[in-house]
Amino acid sequence: MSILSEWFTVDNIEQIAAQYRTLGPIIGLLLPFIEAFLPFLPLVVFVVANASAFGLWFGFLLSWLGSVAGSYALFLLVRKFGKHPKLRFVTGSKKVQQLIKWVDMNGISPLFVLLCFPFTPSVIVNIVAGLSHMHKKFYFVVLMAGKFVMILAMSVLGYDLKALLTSPVRLIIAAVAIVLLWWIGKFMEKRLNARVEKDLKQARKLTKNH
Repeated sequence: MSILSEWFTVDNIEQIAAQYRTLGPIIGLLLPFIEAFLPFLPLVVFVVANASAFGLWFGFLLSWLGSVAGSYALFLLVRKFGKHPKLRFVTGSKKVQQLIKWVDMNGISPLFVLLCFPFTPSVIVNIVAGLSHMHKKFYFVVLMAGKFVMILAMSVLGYDLKALLTSPVRLIIAAVAIVLLWWIGKFMEKRLNARVEKDLKQARKLTKNH
């Protein structure tokens, strides 16, 4: 524990940020891009690192462009190849199929809400949108808007690591904000799943009655 506390100092964090900066803006674009395909990677870490290393606005821009580009690339790949038999293990799950039907029924607004929160499964959102009948242009606009809100919030929270680490009040506020964003994201995801079930049941009843 003492070794960890000795390492985790403001000076060491600033050195890491400086080394990250020397890699250039390409890495700032590339890491959020890759995260769109590998959701187990920590997007919030990449966003904070970009904001800390390149400044709030340029770091935000790198994170936003990289994340939007990766998400839209995944969307286009799913749109083109998603119905291939070898991908049925991903696209053929009951949950994904239910979400596809529901998105076709309700449009883009729920997707925008989900994309605004950093801890909702954006990879699922991209796959579902790719398999739905949503127009590519409309999803691109929603993707840019949702990612803008999410990444700007994370960038503002973490861009000044030195001030954050040396101010207990700011650190507590940032921790509370992250937990709150996580909770709201999970709450919205749960509400969405419940609404999907409800709307699909109603749709099936109407189909049977007709």
